[in-house]
Amino acid sequence: MRSLIIIFLLGFGFTSVSQPRTDSLLLKLLSGSSYSLVKDVINQKDSFRLQIIYTEINRNRFNEPTFRNYYFNVDTNIYFNPASTVKLPLALLALEKLNELDKKQVNKYSDMLIDSSQSWQSPAYTDYTSEDGKPSIAQYIRKAFLVSDNDAYNRLYQFVGPQTINRKLHDKGFDGTRITRQFLGLTVQQNRYTNAIRFVNKENSLLYLQPAAFNPDSFYFGKTIKLGKGYMNSKDSLINEPIDFTKVNCLPLEDLQQMVKSVMFPESMPKSRRFKLTKNDYSFLYQYLSQFPGETNYPKYDSSEYYDSYVKFFFRNESHKMPADVRVFNKVGWAYGFLIDASYIADFKNDVEYMLSAVIYVNKDGILNDNVYEYDSIGWPFMYQLGQTIYQYELQRPREFKPDLKKFKMQYEFRKPDDRPTIKNVDN
Repeated sequence: MRSLIIIFLLGFGFTSVSQPRTDSLLLKLLSGSSYSLVKDVINQKDSFRLQIIYTEINRNRFNEPTFRNYYFNVDTNIYFNPASTVKLPLALLALEKLNELDKKQVNKYSDMLIDSSQSWQSPAYTDYTSEDGKPSIAQYIRKAFLVSDNDAYNRLYQFVGPQTINRKLHDKGFDGTRITRQFLGLTVQQNRYTNAIRFVNKENSLLYLQPAAFNPDSFYFGKTIKLGKGYMNSKDSLINEPIDFTKVNCLPLEDLQQMVKSVMFPESMPKSRRFKLTKNDYSFLYQYLSQFPGETNYPKYDSSEYYDSYVKFFFRNESHKMPADVRVFNKVGWAYGFLIDASYIADFKNDVEYMLSAVIYVNKDGILNDNVYEYDSIGWPFMYQLGQTIYQYELQRPREFKPDLKKFKMQYEFRKPDDRPTIKNVDN
């Protein structure tokens, strides 16, 4: 019975009949933008597979927030590849799993040794980016958020496991989401296997063993999803047919936006939709969802390569700098010509807060996996200009009560000088 429920839920996001949602306020803001690129893109929304959710947040006299979503062309049937945005739910589920382990000695900072039992799996016993040289859930989450590291995602996937990932997300009401793929080029069957994992103390004594596992759940992938007119295969040969996305990860924009909301405002969500996190977990997440790579000591990223706005698409421009007193708590993704950002933005100087989520597809030649996309000429400039359009509106939007945002003011790291080389190349 459980497998039948999962089969239904995994197909739900693709079989329902719906019309794209567009609200007049957001359409008016976009149409009236001072940026010509914003106007051009919204006028070609179908070609760009554009979807936007803007969330207005208002507080009452007790600082309790209310939310109103405004949509532009939002439709679960408009597929986009979620790319690295899937790292957000895996980080949340990894922390939740740790909290449910009933192993008090095991936490997100515990040394985590990953074994291998299949030919395509790789072990991980060290992590040169961490302070003690050992892997941990905390370090993988840092890397997944700060620069969107792919190996970090794979390790979180191996810890939580695809069965738990999908059952948990569907139990929380994220019915359109499907995460069944690591970023390793594996087959559907290979992705069902996960590595054995050992948590050990500083003396290398075993605290907890998670055996290697196989996910037996049946997955119904819904209707066929094909995009483009051709793609480059693993041998760099052009295949003159659309690429098949039917069996890859799926994370609809509204699910992603709700996940960000569930982290930033858990009290606003029904208990059934919240992740089981501790107060310390929330503080940890807030810090690394918003901290800049150049502020971080471990990993020690090269701040010229991984600059402040590197994964802050709504503020990413040629200056690479963020506005003073603004922090963005978000997760981005980019792959196959898709750019995605789901953000909560807080301006502590001007007492402004709001949420903004968007996806755009920039692939003029219709060939996928060729690394020829219009990220630089259209994608990132559009995301920045969209972000500024909403930010400027928020700066002048009247509020009855100013928000008290101290909950989101984090104590960030200060980069300490040392002779370690900086990290310049990350698979993301």
